[in-house]
Amino acid sequence: MAVKIRLRRMGQKKAPFYRVIVADSRSPRDGRFIEEIGYYDPNVDPSVIKVDVDKAKEWIANGAKPTETVAKILKIAGLE
Repeated sequence: MAVKIRLRRMGQKKAPFYRVIVADSRSPRDGRFIEEIGYYDPNVDPSVIKVDVDKAKEWIANGAKPTETVAKILKIAGLE
């Protein structure tokens, strides 16, 4: 099973916020997921990023691949 760390879009139309989730790569963007590890809100200034870095490290060690956007978010959150 290919596991990805990616964003799940939530919120109202034209006012999205995102949850950082771990999901099977075959499931749809807003579909079934394994675990929620944080959130990202780009609507406020500065953007709010809250990610459980320990869980992210654990998932990456187990083979989960973050998407490009999530990799940038994790880098800002303190994961190297």
